Amino acid sequence: MYNQPWKLVQNRIRGAGGREIDKFRGITPPIDDETGSEAWIGSVTRVEKPPVGKPNYGCSEVILPNGKQCFLFEAIEAAPEEILGQTHMQKNGTGLGMLIKYLDAQRQYGLQCHPTRPWAKKMWNSDYGKEESWFVIGTRDDTAEPAYILLGFKEGVTREEWEKYYYQGDLKALENLCHKIPVQVGETYFVGGGCPHALGEGCFVIEVQEPSDITLGALPMRETAKLWHIDYGEITPEAEAEYNERLLGAYVYDGCTYEENLKRWRIPRKIFREGAWGTESIVIGPEQTSFFSFTELTVKGEAPIRNTGFPQVAIVLEGSGKLVYDGGEMEISKADELFFPYHIPNHRVEGDVKLILCHPEGVTY
Repeated sequence: MYNQPWKLVQNRIRGAGGREIDKFRGITPPIDDETGSEAWIGSVTRVEKPPVGKPNYGCSEVILPNGKQCFLFEAIEAAPEEILGQTHMQKNGTGLGMLIKYLDAQRQYGLQCHPTRPWAKKMWNSDYGKEESWFVIGTRDDTAEPAYILLGFKEGVTREEWEKYYYQGDLKALENLCHKIPVQVGETYFVGGGCPHALGEGCFVIEVQEPSDITLGALPMRETAKLWHIDYGEITPEAEAEYNERLLGAYVYDGCTYEENLKRWRIPRKIFREGAWGTESIVIGPEQTSFFSFTELTVKGEAPIRNTGFPQVAIVLEGSGKLVYDGGEMEISKADELFFPYHIPNHRVEGDVKLILCHPEGVTY
């Protein structure tokens, strides 16, 4: 059971949107709703503030080869070494060390940033910050303007200027301090810790990131509670002071020109193996971060799936085919979500198919 691929159960959670996720998955009719703009894929991470009665909100379920359906973290807890491998566990414990999502922005997401690992450790005692990346796989054609993102500070922005508009609650002025970038399908953007960003309306992306849900907005605590519908409980002066310290200290105030910003955050892919069967390209890799990576495997025919010595989470981006391994095979098609235990003997893919393969910290190229 631990030496073959597993199919994940599809989900949708929180935020306004989801129509493009439904379209990608072939669900009809595709719909937007107020709690479905995200899908968490192969996740053993819970949202930071789960809804009442849903303590595992954000965690993915899996269908095991014996037909049992359970949370992925439950399956891992039953046999962590057989599923994750010793090398992975030495770096990442019984977690996956990564988090993969679909994000479908019916409306612009809130302007925000995520902490670097040192700031996350200092302020939350978390081993993970939240570096992340966006791979654009679709855009909407019925939005007020073409799909865009806000990403990175403009040249010359200072903490003092940011704080001025922050305490004024002037969100539009804060957004104007950030670069606005039109995006195209196939582009990839890296979002470093402390970098201001917002996914603009019309964007449909695969997000690969550190396994954390620490998100910091761009407004003071009371305004954020109203805008994001967050219950912080009693908001005391002490709580507000701590909130301001965490948030304003998390941003990294190192703005640059528009062109320099694109060079910093828009990432070209690199082919690292190829053959008559096709190519595998690094989409996000060691040049961007050591904390996670992902590749795009394009196959026409038959190709081996690289044994990295670590578990993998896969998405079938296009086409169909089958996964073949010692003792069996599995049919796959567009939008299938898959978990690969760390050791699948003679693992390969056959067909006309494109896979996204997501990797935790420790995988080398």
